[in-house]
Amino acid sequence: MAGKNIVVLTDDNFEKEVLQSDIPVIVDFWATWCMPCKMFAPTFEQVANEYEGKAKFGKLDTDANPKTSMEYGIRSIPTVAYFKNGEKPKATIGMLSKPDLKKAVDNLL
Repeated sequence: MAGKNIVVLTDDNFEKEVLQSDIPVIVDFWATWCMPCKMFAPTFEQVANEYEGKAKFGKLDTDANPKTSMEYGIRSIPTVAYFKNGEKPKATIGMLSKPDLKKAVDNLL
């Protein structure tokens, strides 16, 4: 379900792919049953393509990966979390417009 510039994140690879990344990571917490998540997916993919090489983009299915979702207190989806240098992430809850997502990514960079 993830595009070519989007990493599929799991409880098992989250630390390596996100917390140990040498570039900022934007994570879309989502679930297969979540209609706003599905509506947001193309926007997330477009922005991921535009920022290729500058930031890493990943998607984490909250149902399939409850450990990571609980660890970061994800209660509403979609939630987009912005990780940098393994620090506690900032996050936005709900669907974002493409300009709002790009602004959040620019602030992270």
